[in-house]
Amino acid sequence: MEIEEFESLMMTVLITGFCLFMLFIMWDLARKSNAGKLGTFIIIGGLGLGMLAFVLKGVVIELILGGSV
Repeated sequence: MEIEEFESLMMTVLITGFCLFMLFIMWDLARKSNAGKLGTFIIIGGLGLGMLAFVLKGVVIELILGGSV
């Protein structure tokens, strides 16, 4: 395995782990603040919107470049 392949794999794994950890933090924040269903939706929706934009940016770039990166 070349260093570039390893870096690409680790970046994918670590970013995925970081996103999952951020989701856990949002859920825990909503639970500890007794936000209710609507409050939980707003917390996860509002804070998760930035994370969703980051993921969609990567998808759009791959679609535009045709996976030739």
